[in-house]
Amino acid sequence: MMYGHEESDSAIRAKKSANNITETVVAELMEQRAEAKGKTIAPTTRRTQNRESVSPGLDRLRKAVQEKRNEKFTTLLHHVDVDLLTKAYHWLKRDAAAGVDGVTWQAYGVDLQAKLADLHARVHRGAYRAQPSRRRMIPKADGRERPLGIASLEDKIVQRALVEVLNVIYEAEFLGFSYGFRPGRGQHDALDALATGISRTAIRWILDADIRSFFDTVDHEWLMRFVEYRIGDTRVLRLIRKWLKAGVMEDGVLKATEIGVPQGSVISPLLSNLYLHYVFDLWAHQWRQRHARGHVMIVRYADDVVCGFEHEEEARAFLADLTVRMGEFALSLHPEKTRLVKFGRYASQNRESRKLGRPETFTFLGFTHVCSKDRQGKFLLERRTRRDRMRVKLKEIKEKLRRKMHASIPEQGRWLGKIVRGYFAYHAIPTNSRALKAFLHYVTDAWRRTLRRRSQRDKVTWETMTRLARQWLPMPRVLHPWPEPRFAVKHPRWEPSA
Repeated sequence: MMYGHEESDSAIRAKKSANNITETVVAELMEQRAEAKGKTIAPTTRRTQNRESVSPGLDRLRKAVQEKRNEKFTTLLHHVDVDLLTKAYHWLKRDAAAGVDGVTWQAYGVDLQAKLADLHARVHRGAYRAQPSRRRMIPKADGRERPLGIASLEDKIVQRALVEVLNVIYEAEFLGFSYGFRPGRGQHDALDALATGISRTAIRWILDADIRSFFDTVDHEWLMRFVEYRIGDTRVLRLIRKWLKAGVMEDGVLKATEIGVPQGSVISPLLSNLYLHYVFDLWAHQWRQRHARGHVMIVRYADDVVCGFEHEEEARAFLADLTVRMGEFALSLHPEKTRLVKFGRYASQNRESRKLGRPETFTFLGFTHVCSKDRQGKFLLERRTRRDRMRVKLKEIKEKLRRKMHASIPEQGRWLGKIVRGYFAYHAIPTNSRALKAFLHYVTDAWRRTLRRRSQRDKVTWETMTRLARQWLPMPRVLHPWPEPRFAVKHPRWEPSA
């Protein structure tokens, strides 16, 4: 609860009685949240960013967005001032790789205010020039490589500042089942929504849709048309076009970019969300309202889409219509990775009665989703770490351990402890304990092999490694709550129709 500034904290505490405390707690629990559109399960969620660092200008813009839902905003660039550029610089990752300009975060920080003042002047008078991204190939879990575009530092700063402004507009537009790269939302929010939808509704079929090479096939003309629907500031539109057409530098050769958005740039997640908002989200929401007779669940995180259906015929109709819809906007579904899977609380019984074995599984955001049963024999959704992702992570750890072979044991232990804690922070969810124990075992074994290679006489036993692991590595334990209670806390009001 918020109190006035007239009284001191001690005076307020003195006035509080037991009844006042109870009333305060009840009042806080009864506070309403802003309503959001198109929810996956529940109708509300946090729609805006933390306002501690929001400028008064952006706060006024937010109010204008709420009052003028369908109007274009023709004057936006003035919000990108020196103060916002300064905040954008400090929001960037300090250890990120440098772009084609070779400028690091630390180097740009020397005489920072003068550089940002010059950058601000160039942006507002139209003299700012976007630089091409430096292409870097990142290995994927399936053995292939993903192209990553590393922008120059000044491009990152301007993009980050503009994203802060555009988020104010588009956070009021995006639907509730969109979770990727949005303020106040994360991967576990999408996982919770998916798990709650499968467990609490009569979902019998899962559509695991994979958009083929989405980031590389985004059509620039369609994207700009979507942006221009709400943005009328020609200077902002010119900036976005500059970043889209800046090209990529690969092996010293500049290549033009006629389609796609560079993965790794600061503004790409917002542009990608914007593209799929008009291509998929609005269309899927309308399809659900017009054609669905049974339960339909939708969860999207960036280009990862999972939909749940109660009726098979509706699932197949949605897939057919979605294929056509994607083709209209220069996108396509991967024919091998897009699957319709019988899944849910009745899948095990149906397959057992037909002697077909266990139900099929599907993956989402690094976890394999499995139909299982709890100790009482009731349906239980198990989520397990993808084996291929774990193998890639363990391979990366082994390679780095070789380079740290001759470091001291405390130094190795501190480094490994940080790696394992970071891994557990994401993967330590209920029903995944076995994978956590396996990961810790393989990391400990890799450490043991590394120590034994340091000397031919060094015979490190498992008893020694067990002691070192207990000293330096965290023990595997579940860190995240069950998805349904956490989802209910974040979305307290329930609407069955959602």
